[in-house]
Amino acid sequence: MVSRTLAGALESAVHSFPVITVTGPRQSGKTTLLRAAFPEYHYANLEATDQRRIAEDDPRGLISRYIDQGIVIDEAQRVPDLFSYVQTIVDEHRGLGRVILSGSQHFLLLERITQSLAGRAMVLHLQPFTTLELPRVLDDPLDTVLFNGLYPPLHDRKIEPAAFYPAYIQSYVERDVRMVRNVGDLSAFSRFVQLCAGRIGSLLNLSGLANELGVDHKTVRAWLSVLEASFIVFLLQPHHRNFNKRVVKQPKLYFYDTGLACSLLGLQSSSQLATHYLRGGIFENFVIAEHRKMVEHTGRTPRMYFWRDNTGTEVDLIVEHGPDLSAVEIKSGATLNADFTRSLRKFQAYSGTPPGRCHLVYGGELEYSGEPARVWSWRHLPDLCAALAM
Repeated sequence: MVSRTLAGALESAVHSFPVITVTGPRQSGKTTLLRAAFPEYHYANLEATDQRRIAEDDPRGLISRYIDQGIVIDEAQRVPDLFSYVQTIVDEHRGLGRVILSGSQHFLLLERITQSLAGRAMVLHLQPFTTLELPRVLDDPLDTVLFNGLYPPLHDRKIEPAAFYPAYIQSYVERDVRMVRNVGDLSAFSRFVQLCAGRIGSLLNLSGLANELGVDHKTVRAWLSVLEASFIVFLLQPHHRNFNKRVVKQPKLYFYDTGLACSLLGLQSSSQLATHYLRGGIFENFVIAEHRKMVEHTGRTPRMYFWRDNTGTEVDLIVEHGPDLSAVEIKSGATLNADFTRSLRKFQAYSGTPPGRCHLVYGGELEYSGEPARVWSWRHLPDLCAALAM
């Protein structure tokens, strides 16, 4: 079993909160992690019809029966009334970490927690593997890593991406979307997900998406919230400081996993990625998603942005540390080029960010420290993310 970084945050949370909630996309390893971390707890999976019926018919009995032993309730959002009983029983019991809820629908879980468990529950997110958790993938060619992605079944069970992702997407659209929101036209929604993959690393243009799909922008906004709530995509917001320059206000769109994005783009092999017009955006997505996942797996909220002014000068990733900033430029090319640091030089001049907090990560092998940035090989991405956390 692969050791998960979130296990440390989980261990701390059970000593601090009555209820712990672990959310994340399907197949990210939530059940495996919770069963390994809490083998003595009773496990109830509400995806199973018989166990869901027990939770619906006698929620108080289910929780009270196992509160002293501890209970893990998987896919808890399937029984909404359960949350009010959890609140009552944990208030009476006054123990810590005896109820653990998990699920793949963050929106539904968070809605119930806000209504019934505010102040009582710690919410943690488990994403697919990071390269810190699965360092062996960094020995593979870059295009192989980008194409395969990091969902656990691909690495635990040796499932081929061409088999895993289409089935994953189909089950997601047909089952999970209906649970989050009533999407009337599933074929149009499927097309929307594919169009999002074609906009990796681009400024989000809701009107453009709406026009291409033949729907209104409110529908696109609602569909985008479904993808966010299901941990398919996330938005990177523009940094708010303008440094006396006009800056863009639209967010940029990224996927949590590049393997899923490659499948949505219709790629059949890693060799096709080498010449794909979105290879640079997919690599950018990979680096930014890795940083986000590594931060979330420590139980913290990422403070990450991008910066772009109205002349087109852009820095791909800005990380806040209180008043201090770290800047990261991301280039997929394997050969270092002086133009790679042009935007970083301009950003330094505008912001005063010192060279020690400026980084360039690229698709090659060489590394060095200097001005205007420290240069990192993509193979040392976990070390870069650790440096950004300082």
